[in-house]
Amino acid sequence: MKVFMLGWEFPPFISGGLGTACYGLTKAISKLGTEIVFVLPRAAQSSHSSHVKMLSAEGYIKTEELSDFQNVRFKAIVSPLRPYIPSQVHGGSEDRRKNNLFSTWHNNPSEHTQIYSHDIYEQVCRYARKAAEIASIEDFDVIHAHDWMTYPAGVEVAHLSGKPLVVHVHSTEFDRSGEHINQAIYDIERHGMHAAERIIAVSNYTKNIIVNRYGISPDKVEVVYNGVESNNGTPIQRLPNKSDKIVLFLGRITMQKGPEYFIAAAKKVLEKINNVKFIMAGEGDMTHRMIEYAAWLGIGHKVFFTRFLRGADVDRAYQMADLYVMPSVSEPFGIAPLEAIKHGVPVLISKQSGIAETLKNALKVDFWDIDQMANKMVAVLKYSPLSRTLSEYGNIETGKFRWEDSAAKVNKIYKEMLACTPVRI
Repeated sequence: MKVFMLGWEFPPFISGGLGTACYGLTKAISKLGTEIVFVLPRAAQSSHSSHVKMLSAEGYIKTEELSDFQNVRFKAIVSPLRPYIPSQVHGGSEDRRKNNLFSTWHNNPSEHTQIYSHDIYEQVCRYARKAAEIASIEDFDVIHAHDWMTYPAGVEVAHLSGKPLVVHVHSTEFDRSGEHINQAIYDIERHGMHAAERIIAVSNYTKNIIVNRYGISPDKVEVVYNGVESNNGTPIQRLPNKSDKIVLFLGRITMQKGPEYFIAAAKKVLEKINNVKFIMAGEGDMTHRMIEYAAWLGIGHKVFFTRFLRGADVDRAYQMADLYVMPSVSEPFGIAPLEAIKHGVPVLISKQSGIAETLKNALKVDFWDIDQMANKMVAVLKYSPLSRTLSEYGNIETGKFRWEDSAAKVNKIYKEMLACTPVRI
């Protein structure tokens, strides 16, 4: 079986969980023997870059992992954009980025899509055109499109090839924007979902949004949970000899992730115990506002902003942490809590997340309830038996989140689609 896969990011070119999910799922599907052509944007390296580059896995995968991707070929469409991290896309002065790109839902709902940058639609359409050109010379059985930026490409390739399309919903406009959605993005999502033969949702939480907000039949939507890279049940070594407890927020600092609730709860924690530091690791349209908010609350000296982390720095952040908190307002799944648990860190997650419906060994709270959030933070930091229980049993539980299982379900969906698709003459 051959799959024409459309994605917007892939390690090492990532800005969040979408890239991590595409990496884990593609690796696992490849091991099943399914052949994949993965089409994605890639930043131009020079003014002489061509519009399409044919790449092997070597440009993306660590040398020791190449055998896991031997059934994958990458084709990169040169683009200046990456989703969600405008400051890394456009460069320029800090003032320019702050003034032009960090308008948020809270100040002006109509401007929230500036987190994508001003020409995202142009680049999405360009990606669709180039993907269709690549598809015209490729042989494949199924089209698999990840998230809204690739849906127009998936629909176009399906129309030209007559091959079945599955769209993979990692996030919706309602997750990113609440009730103040960008209509153009919503329309793209809705069109892609209705045009697809099947839809993969990363949780029942997301499936409910797809059914109720986009008018999709529940029979068309299959839930496939994300996975996490295995460490064979052994927690990764923690960093010893810290004088203070560390509470970690790791994710995009944007409305969807609830950073303001994290800081508000931090203030309440510090009223009860003083030897605590809070790390906010990530980048986003609310970064500067959160720095100002922490200062306004009088806890600026206790809250540290690392900006965007990758690779070994992410591992080090987890190794330092005594608690990981995900206070998301709306989280389709949430891979980061699984990664935290894998590092032996207990987690506190919002009930408004996909991972909350299936992860048992975690503390859970409504994102808006900062009193309960603070109380549960204090409980983990003060009572080592609770921390140890969450860490040990959570680490065992991560064994049920395997990319191999996710890949098997996706492969099954491919086969069901092909069995129901009439031969095009």
